[in-house]
Amino acid sequence: MAADDRQGGHTSLANAALGGRDKVLVLQQRNVGERVRRALYALAAEFTTIAAWSCIDLRDLDTAQRYPHESATFAGLSQEPPTGIRVWINIAMLAYQRQNWPEQLAAAQAAIASQVARRGPFFSSIGRVRLALAHSSLGAPQAAKRALGAAQETLRKATDEERPRWTAFYGPAELNHLATIILNGNGQSAEAEAMAHRALAKIPEVFQRIDRALATCQLALAQLRQGEPEQATNCAATVFTIMDGAPLPGRMRTLIGFHRDLLRLAPSTTRGRWRSCRLVRPGSRAADGRTCSNSKKNRRSHGRRRMTAGTPLWWYLVL
Repeated sequence: MAADDRQGGHTSLANAALGGRDKVLVLQQRNVGERVRRALYALAAEFTTIAAWSCIDLRDLDTAQRYPHESATFAGLSQEPPTGIRVWINIAMLAYQRQNWPEQLAAAQAAIASQVARRGPFFSSIGRVRLALAHSSLGAPQAAKRALGAAQETLRKATDEERPRWTAFYGPAELNHLATIILNGNGQSAEAEAMAHRALAKIPEVFQRIDRALATCQLALAQLRQGEPEQATNCAATVFTIMDGAPLPGRMRTLIGFHRDLLRLAPSTTRGRWRSCRLVRPGSRAADGRTCSNSKKNRRSHGRRRMTAGTPLWWYLVL
């Protein structure tokens, strides 16, 4: 989890997971008892799911598409309910990134119908918030609102008990973060901004980098859609401070399409200011005589990333 928070999905993580899967499958060929065999299949599903998630976070969606059905097979053979719902959640995440809304909906429904979700409110909440996100993607805000309310209610009913380690990501902060995405998608920008602040206030210590940066992106989008481009850009620029020099995962860079909304909503004077910064280096002055926004901070936090001719400043601030 610490590596996840520092760096997010990355190629070395995906390769390590696939290597682990291959070793487990070799062990599977030995003469072992049924209990051990099921545990090995669960482990193979775990490794394959990690590889898929890492590719999703990298925005290498074509590679990610290779793994979910394989992990679903391993999960089914393991007969381990928590492993099964993790696979469905992963498939829903990938479908969301690929904008395959019907598959996203079907995967979320499968998660809710799983044995572990029917029996426990915690897992039910995980599935229901994914259902809400799917309804929002399909342009059904009322259905999304109902599913989100059900996810919030079932999480309140969840008790503290031992669960698989992978579930550590989910709690009030993650639910509020996903609710922010849903509200932004439903056009409820003010409510989304409030929800983003609630998410940021509840992020666990172990997830203070990636999760905080993702929630901040959604906060910036909510501010922009309320007609506050300067505030939104300043907010988005803090993502680089939060990441503290670590590269932004591909999913984060393409998360909100910030520049399209910016160019559509920003006043012409603000737009002109950012355009005037396109061909200058950090710390130098734009054509209007002002120093480009956050240039010194960007110079520290971007590490090796350098401005190149023709690249707008907002690319460094947000994407």
